[in-house]
Amino acid sequence: MAAPQQRPDGSDEPRYTRDNRMLRPSNYGEWIWLSSSLGMSYTPGPPDENPSFANVFVNPSAYRSFVSTGKWPDKTVLVLEVRSSVSKSSINQKGRVQGPVTGVEVHVKDERRFPGKWAFFGFENSVQSGSLFPKSADCYSCHEQHGAVDTTFVQFYPTLMDVAKQKGTVQARY
Repeated sequence: MAAPQQRPDGSDEPRYTRDNRMLRPSNYGEWIWLSSSLGMSYTPGPPDENPSFANVFVNPSAYRSFVSTGKWPDKTVLVLEVRSSVSKSSINQKGRVQGPVTGVEVHVKDERRFPGKWAFFGFENSVQSGSLFPKSADCYSCHEQHGAVDTTFVQFYPTLMDVAKQKGTVQARY
């Protein structure tokens, strides 16, 4: 089900299907880019020989609110886009560049819709609507325990971490 993600009224809020799937924000690449990482992992072990890139985007209205307050407003949408890494592409002889998208996940704050206010959705194979991760998924407890601001990993977004420190919204537990 393809649907435009920017509402006629200009809203960039999350949208859902009638069966509670989240509609994929089709224009997230035009949103505010927060950070990229290469080969990042939350578990110990040797580095991946073919690491993935992870890019994080946030809806513009949430970004503006965060910069003003140091807190994420209701209807925040954070998109994690995972891309393969490619070496020796075109004229590149060393290093790695971003390749095709291999996965998309969304961390969304929707206070009325979800217990705990935040939820995660996965979008497999570029589908237009994503399924809600069960509350038992590791991402919920990890974000709860390690999120620098609310349940988000602002510690990996340098410009926003500075804002959070200035506004006094960094959580001691992270």
